[in-house]
Amino acid sequence: MIRSLLKLAEIQTKLASQLPLLLGTLYAIYAFDDFKIHNFIFMFLSLLSFDMATTVTNNYYDFKRAVKKSGYGYEVHNAIVRDNLSQRTVLIFLISLLIIATTFGILLYLNTSIIVLLLGIFSFGIGIIYSFGPVPISRTPLGELFSGGVMGLIIPFLSVYIHIYDRNYINLQYANGLLGFDVNAWFIISIFLLGIPPMLTIANIMLANNICDMEEDIVNKRYTLPIHIGKDKALALYKILYYCIYLSIILASILKIFPYTSLLTLLTFLKVNKNIKIFYIEQKKGTTFGLVIQNLLLINGFLILSLILAIILNI
Repeated sequence: MIRSLLKLAEIQTKLASQLPLLLGTLYAIYAFDDFKIHNFIFMFLSLLSFDMATTVTNNYYDFKRAVKKSGYGYEVHNAIVRDNLSQRTVLIFLISLLIIATTFGILLYLNTSIIVLLLGIFSFGIGIIYSFGPVPISRTPLGELFSGGVMGLIIPFLSVYIHIYDRNYINLQYANGLLGFDVNAWFIISIFLLGIPPMLTIANIMLANNICDMEEDIVNKRYTLPIHIGKDKALALYKILYYCIYLSIILASILKIFPYTSLLTLLTFLKVNKNIKIFYIEQKKGTTFGLVIQNLLLINGFLILSLILAIILNI
């Protein structure tokens, strides 16, 4: 039962949210020489639980809304059907994950600042409407934007901010009926560049997934980005997003936001470019989709290793 529920939550894909967390944490250590272990643990548990809850919700509503329930590997890739899970069991699992995520999210807020609470509420809201409601985001052309934006930008931001929340890089104040907001522009630029690699690799996972599922999505009335712009333009966008990642790493190194060791990430270009060409030839879940996950691990993994190396050299 536990194994089936973990498959339903697609536990093997949770690196997509944990890599940005690790990246932001290491950047906080490298750039700000700070690390608060309790805040890291609270965020890790809240993030993992909510990421799993979002996936369970998405799979559950795909199951409920499916028009065609045979073919396209439906009986294999839908865990509810494959493992004969009852809807009651799925809902109990989902509610439990949401309770865990909310509990540790509140603990994180109590240990930091109102900024964490506001971004946490926003992220929870996006996560819920991503899969729930009359028109879930995952069934629209905005899936890539929101999945990449929330997981690739907000997670790295919070992963850094929870360690330096008391350093006044961002201030939100209310006094005498006036709301004041001060922000360090260079801090925001730094975090934005830090977030580009995870943001675009995660967006490309969603994009590649939707490219592979175009035929099935049309039948099930999921009008995703590739369906709106066509496969050729979707594949071109897929390639461009990867190239933008490498340009952002070079720019961040020149601006001294990233350590020069981050240029080691450029060594992944040849392998990633080869994977892009293979995916251009064939877009299949069972054969080439795994290359997108490989690209995410290569790019973000090398960037993480480069930060670890920079931290060691600084010590």
